[in-house]
Amino acid sequence: MKNNLLPIAKEGWNYLALSLLSMLVFTFLNLDFLQFFAFLATLFFIFVFRNPERQNMLYQENSVVSPVDGTVISIEELANEEDYAYKIEIDSSYLNVSLLRVPFASTLDHVDLYRGTRLSHINSLSRTLNENAVLVFINKSSNNKLKITHLLKQSFKGIDLDAVKSQNLQQGTRYGLMINGITTLYLPHNFRLNVTIGAELTACESLLGYFTSENKEK
Repeated sequence: MKNNLLPIAKEGWNYLALSLLSMLVFTFLNLDFLQFFAFLATLFFIFVFRNPERQNMLYQENSVVSPVDGTVISIEELANEEDYAYKIEIDSSYLNVSLLRVPFASTLDHVDLYRGTRLSHINSLSRTLNENAVLVFINKSSNNKLKITHLLKQSFKGIDLDAVKSQNLQQGTRYGLMINGITTLYLPHNFRLNVTIGAELTACESLLGYFTSENKEK
């Protein structure tokens, strides 16, 4: 995984370069309307691909932070799941920073990216047809694990993932990008939740909760 420390995420460089080039061409041709449109596109790409530096908060050991910016839209207890006890859904829009960050110090145990459609989340088929990614992070010393799914909504860009399987990751590390999507976290039985529905989360900085003890399940 490459460092991504510039003010604009590397995934947006081509978009920004194209809009700037278009603005220069339209300026040279005295096409004022198109020049203004290209200028607005440039501002849009700067905004959606912004890459602010985030402070790693000094939470207690076994803490889990939000992997995305967004709003908690649902919290559900899973009665019939053996590995996971809770499911949290976080809605991220074009107004949120699009970078994805590692929720706790862990190893990426599983990663899959499924290319698909980009239907509106209002469409009932979006849950099954839209582009999505599935990742499982695990701390092998404590056996604590967490599953994350990223489901794309209507977006001009697909999901990007930089991390690879078996990679050791620090809490807060950038591992990808998703513009306008829904993130679902599946949390184990030994997790103490620290958020409520409607909470506004900031990736890397907002605390989701803690693993309370070593997970005995294998």
